[in-house]
Amino acid sequence: MRADVIVVGGGLAGSAAAWRLSERGRHVVLLEAFEAGHKRGSSHGSARIFRRAYADPLYIRLTGLAGELWRELEARAGEELVHATGAVDAGPEVPELMYRLLTEQGVPAELLTPSQAAARWPGISFTGDVLFHPEGGVLDPDRTMAAMQRLAAANGAHIRHGTPAKSVENNTVRTEHEEFTAPVVVVAAGAWLAPLLSGYMPLPPLAVTQTQYFVFDEKTPHDWPTFIYHSDPEVYALPAGTERPGAVKVGLHRHGTPTTADTRDGVVSDVARDRVRHFVQRIMPGLDPAPVAEQTCLYTSTASEDFILDRRGPVVVASVCSGHGAKFAPLTGELIADLADGKPQDEGRFTLPRELPGTFPAQSARLLAGALLRS
Repeated sequence: MRADVIVVGGGLAGSAAAWRLSERGRHVVLLEAFEAGHKRGSSHGSARIFRRAYADPLYIRLTGLAGELWRELEARAGEELVHATGAVDAGPEVPELMYRLLTEQGVPAELLTPSQAAARWPGISFTGDVLFHPEGGVLDPDRTMAAMQRLAAANGAHIRHGTPAKSVENNTVRTEHEEFTAPVVVVAAGAWLAPLLSGYMPLPPLAVTQTQYFVFDEKTPHDWPTFIYHSDPEVYALPAGTERPGAVKVGLHRHGTPTTADTRDGVVSDVARDRVRHFVQRIMPGLDPAPVAEQTCLYTSTASEDFILDRRGPVVVASVCSGHGAKFAPLTGELIADLADGKPQDEGRFTLPRELPGTFPAQSARLLAGALLRS
């Protein structure tokens, strides 16, 4: 089959790419290895954090651009995909730094004392200053992917589930029974990206880990914000979404077990469970400390946790690192679409190694963010 663009991977990044490319009139084929709504990758579930707070001005600016595109996506889809809850950051020193950076970028934020924060969120225990910004919330990956794929299909895209790519070479993607060709191939395959491309182009090290999260019922009803506790371990918490309404999802960031896309065992770590339960007992007394559900997922990350958004010849590589990439999904699709359309960019933080000669100009998300803000 021939198309204008083939997208490999139907997670948040690939679905966003298919949607944005189809909006530009491109004939898109999206190849997803598994069934719709599967839990084998990094984009599943009904609850991920949307937040503006970063210790990096670049990502703060990108979250603002992403927020605008989330609103566009919701308007096109006719449904709410990001539910505003506000976002809280606590832990030594980080709230003050993030407050300064947010306010410098014009993002509404408050720096609260522990007593002020405890009055707002009695289910959480605070010992130091607390950052709050009202633009934080919870996004629904499953509904978002379904919406983006639905919109892409309405624009003429072919969405193929249960069609794993076996190889990608130049402008050709081969599956077990078919061959797909296009002037541009987008590879947004998450933990499967390196196995597909490492023999074809140089890639930075991509660490694949199996992480887990746990769901806790609240003792009494509260309006829970999203919550990041910056310490060791770094812990995140957020309303659990449709997985269990009224409950809170809690997990460790950066504490997964090394694995590969195809060898993960899906077994929840007893050590992680105990650490999260202990954290809930100490820091979130508004929750019953016995988890009522648990789930594993895959993280795929660069050493710096910066994204890879770049192009080599006819291949666009998109690895929007797990653990913080979900919030950027609509913007990721726009960046990928620009790369697929051949828009030249200067060097940037999201580029691939430059060992291959005669390569396509690299995408700089930093400069693109500035260009979008000026447009």
